[in-house]
Amino acid sequence: MLVAAAVCPCPPLLVPEVAAGAAPELDSARAACLDAVGVLTASRPDLLVVVGPADGRTAGVHPAGAHGSFRGFGVALDVTLGGPDPAPRAEPLPDSLAIGAWLLDRARWAGAPVEGLAVDGRGPAEECVRAGQELAARADRVALLVMGDGSACRTLKAPGYLDERAEAFDARATEALGSADLAALDALDETLAYELKVAGRTPWQLLSGAARGAGLGARLLYEDAPYGVGYTVAVWS
Repeated sequence: MLVAAAVCPCPPLLVPEVAAGAAPELDSARAACLDAVGVLTASRPDLLVVVGPADGRTAGVHPAGAHGSFRGFGVALDVTLGGPDPAPRAEPLPDSLAIGAWLLDRARWAGAPVEGLAVDGRGPAEECVRAGQELAARADRVALLVMGDGSACRTLKAPGYLDERAEAFDARATEALGSADLAALDALDETLAYELKVAGRTPWQLLSGAARGAGLGARLLYEDAPYGVGYTVAVWS
């Protein structure tokens, strides 16, 4: 059963070494993410799963010890999911899971075993919900670190340029994430999310499935759109 979840954005700029001189601009987001991971630690799970969009790579499970890197962003920084011991022959982590691994390392995670799950950004809502239900049934106490951004179309300088529908979509998603509104998460429009370049839609709907019957409440820790991309941090417990 799901006992806790942390919802965090997954821009590479969350890593200070990647952001370089712009790092202070996301200090509040980083602090909120670390606070959210602290809620996961306090929940004492038997299993922690880091869930994020597949970033164009094959979706699927990434075992503890899978390797991630920020060298593609010009930074000689590597991470290992769930601890220092590398997993032989494991596929490299997609960026979203690498950022999740970086957060856990920054928070000095030393709790339950950790796995990663990269989900297809085009997956239908019902499949996401079903996958979440299956994930929550894997242990008596399951926690999720859910990585995903909102729309990338909030301003003229955003990666997806300005789309006037973006702000309203992000507002609905943020309200749902900040109140554990499962029905509202399930109802997020798949086509609109794709057009607005929303990376978090499928991870959020997987969270909705995992939370079925868990009776969790939620708290919003952070919401903003720096660089024209919607970022939300919330905790469910």
